[in-house]
Parts: sequence; C-alpha cells; structure tokens
Amino acid sequence: MRIIAGQFRGTALASVGKGDAGAHLRPTTDRVRESLFNVLMGGKFSDPISGARVLDLFAGTGALGLEALSRGASEVCFVDDGRKAGSLIRENIRLTRSKASTRLVMRDATRLPVWDGAGFDLVFLDPPYGKGMGERALATAVAGRWIAPGALIVWEENAPQLAPEGFALLDQRKYGDTHVTFLERDANDCR
Repeated sequence: MRIIAGQFRGTALASVGKGDAGAHLRPTTDRVRESLFNVLMGGKFSDPISGARVLDLFAGTGALGLEALSRGASEVCFVDDGRKAGSLIRENIRLTRSKASTRLVMRDATRLPVWDGAGFDLVFLDPPYGKGMGERALATAVAGRWIAPGALIVWEENAPQLAPEGFALLDQRKYGDTHVTFLERDANDCR
C-alpha cells in the first residue's frame, strides 16, 4: 500500500502482513482508493478535500484519511478500537510525518461520545462488511455531533447502501466486491 497522490505521493505505508485475524483489517486497495479519489476530485463533488476536516471511521490502516491529508485536507481524525489498527495508524502517521495534522481516537465507532469540536466535513466510513455497523456508526456520529451538516460521507461496504434518514444519496460505484456509496448529510439537520 502506498499514498497515491499529493504531498505524500509514493510513500509506502506500513504493511498489514498476515495481521491479526480477529482485527478484521481489510485495507482499501490502492486501485479502489485511487478510483474513489478520482471520483471525489473529478468535479462532481466540487473538491470536497482541500481544507476539509476529515473523519476516518473504522480507520484500519488510516490509508483513506492519510490520502485525503496528502491531497490537501487540513486535518484527519482516525477512529478505530483495534490494537493492530492503532499500531498501523501510528506507524503510518510517523511515515508521513503528519502528527501535527492528525488525531487517533481509540474507540468503537458505533459507540462514540459527544464530540466537543466542530463537526467533520468529509467522512470515510469503512466498517467490517455485512454486519450493519456502518449505519450504527453513522447514527452515533450524527447524535454525537461528529458530522457537520452538509458533510460528504464515503461509505464502503460489500453491497450498495441506502441513505439513512437525514442523508441524501449522491452516487454509488462498484469496484470488484467493494461498493462505495456517496451520501450528503442534510445541511439543515442540526441534531
């Protein structure tokens, strides 16, 4: 795995290796990540990355958030409760020298506390496939004020996802067995 573009372009990220079977790490492949960012930067979404505050839920290796940071996001908050994931994210932050622009929250993304900062503009949601954790994490993040009204959500799953209440479906793409659903939070939703 490597960073595809931007200031960290070409940086090799820490290898997941055989990993920890219990960690359920399934990093987004370079090909899918490149395609996903091509969609984001392709004009349809009016550059949602430059200056964005990014939330990477079920962050795993942190590759999605670090790719956004490399391409101009102002900061990234990684959320994952796995020990192996935490270790990989810390190493990848070190490799990209991005500690000043990142934060790691070691929490279950489906049980987030109330966030005391400004909501995030761009959210990557990459839960374990087929377990219904994505919708629970999204609901918890909204209730806890983690997600700004009008935020763009990029949700990876093994099937296309429906837009939950308070979100509009913008686009869906399929890359092999990965389905990416693009949602926008209602700009008037002040929950």
